[in-house]
Formats: sequence, C-alpha cells, structure tokens
Amino acid sequence: MAGNSKRRGATRNAGSKKGASVGTGGHGRKALEGKGPTPKAEDRPAHVAYRRKQRSETAAAKAPARPSRPRDKTSGSTELVIGRNSVLEALRTRLPATALKVFSRIEADDRVTEIVSLAVEHGVRVDEVTKASLDSLADGSPHQGVALEVLPYEYRDPADLLHAPAPLRIVVLDHIQDPRNLGAIMRSAAAFGASGIVVPERRAAGVTVAAWKVSAGAAARLPVARATNLTRTLEDYKKAGCFVLGLDADGDVALDASPLLDGPLVIVVGSEGEGLSRLVRETCDQIASIPISATTESLNASVAASIALYEASRAARR
Repeated sequence: MAGNSKRRGATRNAGSKKGASVGTGGHGRKALEGKGPTPKAEDRPAHVAYRRKQRSETAAAKAPARPSRPRDKTSGSTELVIGRNSVLEALRTRLPATALKVFSRIEADDRVTEIVSLAVEHGVRVDEVTKASLDSLADGSPHQGVALEVLPYEYRDPADLLHAPAPLRIVVLDHIQDPRNLGAIMRSAAAFGASGIVVPERRAAGVTVAAWKVSAGAAARLPVARATNLTRTLEDYKKAGCFVLGLDADGDVALDASPLLDGPLVIVVGSEGEGLSRLVRETCDQIASIPISATTESLNASVAASIALYEASRAARR
C-alpha cells in the first residue's frame, strides 16, 4: 500500500548486491567437498578396532607357514593320483579313472608314453592342461606333469559277502587307521582266497588311492564292505552260521590250535594301537594269539592278518 512504502525496510535499495538465498545448503555443500565417506573403525588409527587389527596382522606374520599336504580328493566325487610312477601303476592295475590330466608341454619319456597309451586303451579321457592347473589340483605336491582323476571306491553291503563261494572266510578290521595297512591286508586276503573284507563306516581307513596302491591290484578283485555297526555285523555273521575268531596277543588259544579255522570263518583284526575294542572282543567266539619271540612286542596288523589267513587256508585243505 502506498501509505506503507515509506516504512523502514519496506523497499530494497537498488544498489544492494544481496541476492535471494535459500537456507545455508550451499555453504554446507562447499564445506563437505573432498572429505569422502567416513572410514571404517578398523581403518582409523585412533580407534580400538584399528589397534586390534594391527595386533592380529602382526601375529599372523610371525606364525610359521603351514606345510602343504598332498590331497587325496579333487572334488566330492573324485580322488587324485599324481606323479608318473603312481599314475602308471594305477592305470596298469585298472584303477577306475575318469580323466588323465597331462601338462601340455610335458617332456615325454617312456612312462609318459605308456601312461597316455593305457589311458586311451582303457577309455579314459585325456586332457592337456596348464602347469598352473596341475599345481592347483596337486595342492603343492610334486605331480611331474601328470594327474589321474579316479572314482571313489564302491563298497558292498556286509551281507553280500555271505554269498561268496565256499570256503567262506571274511576279514573284519576293527578300526584300522592306516590305509597302507588296509591295502596290505587286501593283498593278503586276495592271495589266500578270502571272501572279502569289512571295515567300519567311521573312524577307520577306507579304500583310498593309498590303500589301492599297496594292494597291488587286489582292490579290483576283492570286495570290501562297510559296516555301520561292527558288533551288529558280527552278530549277523554268527546267525548266518559263521564262527568269529578274534586276534590278540593275550588270546585264549594259539592260532594254529584253534578248532574254528576249517569252518565258515570271520577273522577279526584289531587296530594298530589298541587292538580289539571291548564290544568286538566280547562278540567273538574265540580269541587266538600268534606265538612270537619274547623279544618282539607285537606284530603289525597286516602281518597278523596274513598269518591268520594262511592258517585258515591251510586248515581248509586238510
């Protein structure tokens, strides 16, 4: 209104440089330019999380490096054999294989030539791969330019072994831990005409690459079963008409004097350190010992099994 035009402040001086402004946002944006996001607590030197991280990294740097170990498995469904001699032996004994990995620039010798020839002959896929790929598969172990992927062993049911031709002789291993012992027992069992071997499902050696190698091909001819409960399996064998003979240094009778050797027989071999477990021992019909020199503390599990199998085969021929 005209009457108010002379009120102080009612009109702006034409020479004023002040322009319209909205809040202080413009000034705030300028103040924050170039500072970026807030660092994590562990990246701020003044924060306790930063000092904790520093101590952890220092301790890790001082810790000794863990040596790499050979891997048995390449995946959940395959195992791995590495090295020229091992791969050649596996192919010669017809270890079930899925693929042969060969370094694309390998310097071939007689072993490599035979390895590739056997793989092609057995229908095994041959893949040329890089050294980095083989290094990753072998997990730091020396592979010499070749690796063989093999299928895991197919175990039988313990009841299947009862259908083997006579004389029936089954070897039950009470938690043998060393796969090389298992392989040696498999070799002896095949040599003396055993019907098969039973191993526990848990806390025991299985038919891995190591066991297969020591068996010298016996794993391809001898069935191996896995038992969920070893004591129950022995009871089932007894119900089927078998005698169960356990081996122990404190046996009730000398092995060669046992009257059980010439019938349907289950030979039970205890673990390397503890021998027969209590429940398994109580389930046996008889405990037999192998007479040895007083200067010798005990026999290896695979040696004891071999002697028992020999005595059983000899008794069956009488």
